[in-house]
Amino acid sequence: MKNRIPERVIGIPISFAHGVREHVKLGPKISETVKGKLSLGVRIVQGGGVQKVFRQIFRVEEGEKLLKASQCYLSTTAGPIAGLLFISTEKVAFCSERSLTISSPNGGFVRTPYKVVIPIEKIKRVAQSENADKPKQKYIEIVTVDHFDFWFMGFVNYEKAFKYLQQAISQFL
Repeated sequence: MKNRIPERVIGIPISFAHGVREHVKLGPKISETVKGKLSLGVRIVQGGGVQKVFRQIFRVEEGEKLLKASQCYLSTTAGPIAGLLFISTEKVAFCSERSLTISSPNGGFVRTPYKVVIPIEKIKRVAQSENADKPKQKYIEIVTVDHFDFWFMGFVNYEKAFKYLQQAISQFL
């Protein structure tokens, strides 16, 4: 009899466990990643939940509904940035877990979260991809009508995030 890979371990789906593992591996250090996750959790609890945090961070249109919020990383030329990807009926929005330090015009430094907002009607296509050498490393590519590429990776639950993204953009196709 062949060895069968279990679908669940101690009540947790294996795909979820793999997602958590891949998510944590993308961080610079496990201790930094855990610290970021804890501060994000505190921010969500103090902010009154994911819905309210979404409304506090981004301008929300009348009738706009948040479909899904997913922890993931945004790929940048400086490396992956951990944060939350919000998928709503009007936009795909990303906000980093931690603020980044950038230089200000007056010569000082400012700490600000890294944010990306992509209106759903500006999305040209969404594609799934995986690392050829490590198939468990999955990516979602969003290409806009003005030819910008956004790569999201390290999802705790990749399949759900992609499903809700497809649901959001299907209304505009």
